[in-house]
Amino acid sequence: MGIPIRSLLVASLVLSSIALHVAAKTLDPYKVLGVDKNASQRDIKKAFHKLSLKYHPDKNKEKGAQQKFEEINNAHEILSDEEKRKTYDLYGDEKGNPGMGAGNFGSHDFTGGGPRTTYFSSGDGWQTMGGQGNSKTFSFSFGGNPGAGGGNPFGFDLGDVFSNMFSGGSMGGNQHGGFAGSGKPSARTSSQHKNPVTIQEVTMQTFNKEIADQGITWLLLFYTQQAKGQFVLESVLEDVARSLDGAVRAGKVNCDIEKALCKKNGVSVGKSARLFIYSYSTAEKGSLHEYSGDSDAKSLKTFCQEHLPRFSRRVDINQFNFPSNAFPNLPEVLLLSTKKDTPTMWRAVSGMFHSRLTFYDAEVKDVSLPLLKRLGVKNVPALVGRTVNGEVQLLKDGISVKDLRSGIKELKTLLESFEKKNKKLASEQAKKHAKASEPKENKIPLLSASNFEETCGERAPVCIIGVFKSNKAKEKLESILSEISQKTLIRGQSYSSGNAITYALLDGNKQSAFLSSFDKSGYKSSDKLLLAYKPRRGRFAVYKGEVSMEEAERFVVSVLNGDVQLSATGQKPVLR
Repeated sequence: MGIPIRSLLVASLVLSSIALHVAAKTLDPYKVLGVDKNASQRDIKKAFHKLSLKYHPDKNKEKGAQQKFEEINNAHEILSDEEKRKTYDLYGDEKGNPGMGAGNFGSHDFTGGGPRTTYFSSGDGWQTMGGQGNSKTFSFSFGGNPGAGGGNPFGFDLGDVFSNMFSGGSMGGNQHGGFAGSGKPSARTSSQHKNPVTIQEVTMQTFNKEIADQGITWLLLFYTQQAKGQFVLESVLEDVARSLDGAVRAGKVNCDIEKALCKKNGVSVGKSARLFIYSYSTAEKGSLHEYSGDSDAKSLKTFCQEHLPRFSRRVDINQFNFPSNAFPNLPEVLLLSTKKDTPTMWRAVSGMFHSRLTFYDAEVKDVSLPLLKRLGVKNVPALVGRTVNGEVQLLKDGISVKDLRSGIKELKTLLESFEKKNKKLASEQAKKHAKASEPKENKIPLLSASNFEETCGERAPVCIIGVFKSNKAKEKLESILSEISQKTLIRGQSYSSGNAITYALLDGNKQSAFLSSFDKSGYKSSDKLLLAYKPRRGRFAVYKGEVSMEEAERFVVSVLNGDVQLSATGQKPVLR
């Protein structure tokens, strides 16, 4: 089947348009950046950084530097976006304009009088020009879809034409077997890289919730729409955040919008964007430190590593023992590695957990050291912990990670598990302490022949005996005497020792003979009473009134202070 007449017509129009614009040519982005057409994204990024630094208007004041800088940015914008790069490689223009097109040709119009450049779009997909009588004209856009800005009024992509004319195979999903152009720009994301990172837009809420004193190191770009250098700094920031992924997070603050946040942090953006690191390198609380070095990834990465948290104390493993009283409320952790300096990932997690754990790290050259053997460490890196109850244990040895991000994730998992265990131990300790602090119940003994000498014998200066004849009376006297026994009731120095006074209960129904030693009637008419007995002197006093807490306490105090008259016992009381 031959080539459709419609396709030939459109193709001839395309070629005519190209011929009219041969003079206006686009600069080759590969030549601008000085890279090969097969260059990787890494090579493109590296070339861009080098040239953008060389021709940046803030540093290069030579004539033409500004224009060169813009050309470099434009070339990087095309080649860093895989869709735009593919389109450029196919058409010679990132917007899908075939041939040698100089930038975006726009829509081109043809009338009987030649090409025109201004037109109006009608609702039927045709673009109608005004002026020049009643002549009907039409126009079309190179590439693009109908209704998607610069649409094709013919209802099919020009890729169809080129496919039918110059290609015998399918290069796309087009119904004509050719490739279809697209007028949609592709968003520039870092997903083109192996380890994508996100430069987060930071608001006041984000800063307060995710950044301020959260123990995480952040790179923050402060900018305004008018400030220069944002694009360069943002690109470098992205590279560094990717290489330190897990240890450093990246964000940017638009000071045109977040004025209060910029003011709060004392940051004013003038002619150029400013880059800061929010870190904990010198204090418990986070603070901003401005970066003023060269705009390249290597310098910024070094700056970041210098400002990572330093909450881990470097120790000599040959002389190390966990301090027993440094931070009694915090568990302690020790990282063992072959590194001469504190590893980056350990510094990062020390910031995240600095208020919850105490950190140490040490270089290990020989795992046969006594301490390591005792802990069962066979391979390093290894992590050792000391719990809140003083138990030292190996958390894991032979830790293996593939990169910084996975290493930090592994350490966080181990530390969170260890922290959870310590919280449980701390809770159990608190319960034991609370139980130990509770006032012990003072059990009042029941007098018998076996304990009389110990309780109310010659060694007791004063013995207060609660005599009962019913269970109700017993419970009341036991409660009253138990509480009184825990108080300090002595006024003078006569009974200053711990054994100055003892307390006991006596069953009046079973020990009537014992009571007869104090009163011949044996106090038969009383359901309960208090008897104060001084065995060394053989004298006593009795309270037979209503026994309440106040009255009982008053009686005991009076006896101790000598305010009560004592009587002599008829005979030495004996329990049977």
